[in-house]
Amino acid sequence: MGKPVLLSVDDDPGVSRAVARDLRRRYGEAFRVLRATSGAEALDALRELKLRGDPVAVLLADQRMPGMSGVEFLEQAMDLFPRARRALLTAYADTEAAIAAINLVDVDSYLLKPWDPPEEKLYPVVDAMVDAWRQTPDSGVEEIKLVGHRWSAPSFRARDLLARNAVPYRWYSADEPEGRRLLRAADAGPDDVPVVITPDARILRAPTEAQLAAVAGLGVEPREEFYDLAVVGGGPAGLGAAVYGASEGLRTVLIEREATGGQAGQSSRIENYLGFPDGVSGGQLADRARRQAVRFGAELLLARDVVALEAHGPKRVLRLDDGRALAAHAVVLATGVSYRSLGVAGADELTGRGVFYGSAMTEAIECCDRDVFVVGGANSAGQAAVFFAGYARSVSLLVRGPSLEASMSTYLIEQLAGIRSIAVRTCTSVEAVHGDGHLETITVRDGRTGGRETLETGHLFVFIGGAPRTGWLDGAVVRDERGFLPTGPDLLREGTGPPGWPLERDPYFLESSLPGVFVAGDARAESVKRVASAVGEGAMAVTLVHRYLEER
Repeated sequence: MGKPVLLSVDDDPGVSRAVARDLRRRYGEAFRVLRATSGAEALDALRELKLRGDPVAVLLADQRMPGMSGVEFLEQAMDLFPRARRALLTAYADTEAAIAAINLVDVDSYLLKPWDPPEEKLYPVVDAMVDAWRQTPDSGVEEIKLVGHRWSAPSFRARDLLARNAVPYRWYSADEPEGRRLLRAADAGPDDVPVVITPDARILRAPTEAQLAAVAGLGVEPREEFYDLAVVGGGPAGLGAAVYGASEGLRTVLIEREATGGQAGQSSRIENYLGFPDGVSGGQLADRARRQAVRFGAELLLARDVVALEAHGPKRVLRLDDGRALAAHAVVLATGVSYRSLGVAGADELTGRGVFYGSAMTEAIECCDRDVFVVGGANSAGQAAVFFAGYARSVSLLVRGPSLEASMSTYLIEQLAGIRSIAVRTCTSVEAVHGDGHLETITVRDGRTGGRETLETGHLFVFIGGAPRTGWLDGAVVRDERGFLPTGPDLLREGTGPPGWPLERDPYFLESSLPGVFVAGDARAESVKRVASAVGEGAMAVTLVHRYLEER
């Protein structure tokens, strides 16, 4: 494998030479600097690099090129090198191109030419992109081989964990010749799946999620025993708290049981988030926030579950599922919510085998030319229906209520109405799911007539309600009857603090019944279930953490 590549594309030969010259001057020792004068020429170069196995770190593309614009080039280049960081070059401010670059190719930066002096205008941008490329989870892992069964729940969970954490892997079905060959080479049988084979030939048979995360290069062990701030949960609220905490100088650790982004990270398209007029995928938003938190110095601890919270004097101690413990001056609980179980006959047995909670985007290809059913009437269900409509023959949205207006945003209702392959079935609920080893049919009931119907399908995606992930906090902080966490004013009753409140002051707005433990996002009682509000609460929680630390 050769040096990582920095590739610039510009149809102006003089500019092209100048870019390459400036890049070689600073990065020539560690990187190979290449240049091309058209998008087509650059794509040919990338294909050759791909065949040779050479990594590409940064792509710089001029926007206004004949034949293929910079955005069009970067969009195609992503298929070859998805990890490469991307910047768009232009000679003047081009708002339309900037918006397209953000929404289509998740561009990292937008550079105006000329950039003299490069020490001020070019190098800081390229430095940030190189750092982001090096910090991506797979920086030390070329490709993981994953062997499993198509309808195996553990195999699905392994695929989902790798995909949501942006770890590259190659999937092999244990029922196909190449999969069987790999199982034999690993001295494994069909009952050992999923089987993981790393690039350095390590073999894991039916690994836990933490074991899989470790070999994939994700952080699974805390680097320290004590922090200023510990954030539990890696959704928008948790990422917001980690970014603001670390950027303001707090030693910050974020602990996430699955992957950063939470439920929002699984969304195929968020179209009402401020600053993204054409929408942004949840995965893109989560990746940007994760990289931002790491750049400010936050530590990410993934595939670890927190099982207990304890107060030891001024310390707040978090106990992890592997028996370890870490302590902090303050804690932000941003555990979010989980989709509620379908709760019908057959659902538990077929979870991960055709019944999925959330978008499960790794299943998209399997939905091609098939009939897919989505359960739920809120935005997450509508976004999933739009996403799967791009693959499936038909998508049926099953809604228990009489309409979508009470629970779904207007823009999304209009979008669903404009897609011919999507059918919205109101007053409809799932009564049972059936299948031998995997989902084959579902039984639905019409709430208006009471009639029942059995429908054939291999894919049912469930987006109903939200159960807070707070059971592990029972006895540590006050929870309401639904399991959500009251904070601040909601804890006060007739001018008194919550039971056992030890301080003379009232709890801060986002503070739980345990001083120094704050709550942000969907897990908080009476919170607004929106991505923007969750991010805002994460930032606000850090401000209150500073107040708490100053009074100690």
